Parts: sequence; structure tokens; C-alpha cells
Amino acid sequence: MPKIIVNAFLTLDGVMQAPGAPDEDKEGGFVHGGWQFPYADDTMGKLIVEGFADADGFLLGRKTYDIFSNYWPKITDPDNAIATALNSLRKYVLSRSLESVTWNNARLIKGDVVAELQKLRQQPGRTIQTWGSTDALQTLMKNDLIDEYRIFIFPVVLGSGKRLFGSGTVPLALKQVESVTSDKGATFHRFVGNGKPEYGTMGPK
Repeated sequence: MPKIIVNAFLTLDGVMQAPGAPDEDKEGGFVHGGWQFPYADDTMGKLIVEGFADADGFLLGRKTYDIFSNYWPKITDPDNAIATALNSLRKYVLSRSLESVTWNNARLIKGDVVAELQKLRQQPGRTIQTWGSTDALQTLMKNDLIDEYRIFIFPVVLGSGKRLFGSGTVPLALKQVESVTSDKGATFHRFVGNGKPEYGTMGPK
């Protein structure tokens, strides 16, 4: 039974929009595209590549599918582990507007998305991963379909942009199972679900 793994690049204030390039995603008038670039280093690169190693497939929202399918098929170096995984493994594309998908091994999921994802989780496998896909992630979170978060946090604050955990996020407690700090100050965290938040009062008894 594969786990659904969320991979996300976040600013310190939780923005995940357009980390990779200025023109990646300008929706909402976003002008900070490419904010991740100054923090790229060997440590982050190694963690990202290692993250792809246990993937059996990927869940992509429509916008991320458009970005990825226009870029990664052009990367044909067999030693590029990320390109090899994305170009060869199954892609499950969540979209209300697309009528078809043409990237190798891509399958369009429409209709009752939650029911289809629940079926995917009953199949054999290790992980099905998301990268980007902010809108699709909201559906996954609201329906308790995420098994693990792999979060890269970068020391920059933008003040605007799409966030992983928005105003409609369902309360959730998490347990950290791994943490790494890079030379340039970015941090990597792996979290698994740990029930619901607990509450109490701080201070002397």
C-alpha cells in the first residue's frame, strides 16, 4: 500500500509558489518567482534526489503538470535521477479542465478525485509523491490522504503567495522523524501524522 508523500519548498512564512524560476507561476500577481535559487547547495540537492528514490509515481495538479511536462521531457540525461523518475514513472494528474494528458505514463483523474486516490492507496507500492501542486494539496489535506510531509524551509519571508497550509487547513498534530540543516541555512524536515492537536495551559500549576 503506497504512502502519499507531500514534498514542498516553503519560505519561512509558508509560501510555496514559484520557487524555481521568475516565470514559473505569476498567478495572483506574484512577483517573487525563483526565491529558492540563492539557497541551493549540495546538501539540498542530495536530499531532493534521495527523495525521488522511493517514488512509484507522482500526483500532480494541472498547473504543476503543465510546468513539469513542458520541462522534464527535454532532460534526457540517463544519469539525472529526477528526470528519469519523472519521465518514466506513473503520473496521476488531478484536473477539472484538462481533457487529456500526453506526457509518458500520465493518467488523468477526474470526477470523484477522493475515491480514486483512496483506490490508489490500496494498490501495492512504496510512495506516491506530490511536488508543487498547491491547489491539489488542499484536497488531500481536507480528506486526510497524506501520510508524510517532506518539507524544505528556506530563510526568506515574502509576505504573499500561495501557501501550503492556508486558512482552510484541517488541524493536525505532526511528529518529526528527520531534520537536516544545509550550509546556506535551509532546513529539511520529515513529518508523519500524530493525531489531533492537544491543548493545555502554560505556566505554573
